[in-house]
Amino acid sequence: MQPNFRLRRALQLALTANAVRPLRGRASIPAFFAGWLTAELAPHLLALTAADSAAHVARNGLRRSDRLGLTMAAASAAGLATLVGSGLRARDEVEKALTEALGSDYGDEPDPADLAVPWRQLLLPFRMHDPQVRRDRNIAYATGGKRFLLDVRRPVEPGSGRPVLLQVHGGAWMVGNKDRQGIPLMTYLARHGWVCVAINYPLSPAARWPEHVVAAKRALAWIREHIHEYGGDPGFVAVTGGSAGGHLAALLGLTANDPLLQPGFAEADTSVQACVPHYGVYDFAATSGDRASRARLRTVLAKYVVGKDPVEFLDDYVAASPLDRITGNAPPFFVIHGEHDTLVPVREAREFVRRLRAASAKPVAYAELSGAQHAFDIFPSIRSAHVVRGVHRFLEWARTHTPAQVSPGAARGGAPRSR
Repeated sequence: MQPNFRLRRALQLALTANAVRPLRGRASIPAFFAGWLTAELAPHLLALTAADSAAHVARNGLRRSDRLGLTMAAASAAGLATLVGSGLRARDEVEKALTEALGSDYGDEPDPADLAVPWRQLLLPFRMHDPQVRRDRNIAYATGGKRFLLDVRRPVEPGSGRPVLLQVHGGAWMVGNKDRQGIPLMTYLARHGWVCVAINYPLSPAARWPEHVVAAKRALAWIREHIHEYGGDPGFVAVTGGSAGGHLAALLGLTANDPLLQPGFAEADTSVQACVPHYGVYDFAATSGDRASRARLRTVLAKYVVGKDPVEFLDDYVAASPLDRITGNAPPFFVIHGEHDTLVPVREAREFVRRLRAASAKPVAYAELSGAQHAFDIFPSIRSAHVVRGVHRFLEWARTHTPAQVSPGAARGGAPRSR
């Protein structure tokens, strides 16, 4: 039997309330799953709420027994409208972050179409294939099987000297793959002339830290060696990722050419020219004393990812922690985090940005997205569309402010970066 109208409206109201003000503590994981989908699909759910309510009234009239259900529908609609509004605010939040960090004249005036909400695309948010983008699948960047494969997304039209983005997936260092994250950003960038590389890497508990970051650095070495074969410029590589991928992306940005993380390939250039971590884990060692960071250290990192006592082997955790690896030589960063993130609290990103800005000679942009949960960029939504376009503008700025260099790939026949 299908749920009745009142039950459907009660369920939707509960989901909406959690998205507007998420549950915390032990409920943080289910609160994330429910709140993430509700917040990013708010326009669709608002339309469904209105249609369901209208259809019910058309069939049954305004019965007294339906007053509670209609009241809950109205409350849900108000909450969903609030969530739509927070998604729309991402445009100004991202632009403010860029102008504060890079200056009001950081780039060309954005095309009005670039700032508009792509409503047509959002109608089918899980349909992300783009005929203008070519995808080369399952290329081995190191020996070891499927966890050492990558995909390359690039424009269909041939070209060379294109800037490169490395995408590192999240999943608590234990799950996930290259096929399901970062797709809206990579598709958009490939349409605008970029070459995007998405990687797999070894997963815990079978793999122990630092195997994850060593693999990511091997992928960087592969990019320097081979990306010119796919039209990319190995002299400009930016890195991004979300959650655990955000942690790895930030660590790549802060540990360029660290020989301890490059066993057997210490001579490879593993620097990156820009870093854009999304809702990343920055306090890996919990040295800030934050309660949530300490809980993650005990329940996830020590048990499954590193596999060592965090007291006895604290130095190993510190070496893996972006918060404790900050350097004045960091590349430009654009840190993006959701205000309502229940998996990685936003205060972790704030502290990382504060320390990075104090030390780094390069710009550090920070966008804190109102109403956003963890993983807000997995599929196209109002919010993720504005974030994607803002990341593109940041990366183009970084590209134009990175000195041209002759890379190994160019020396072997890859074209130098064009301006």
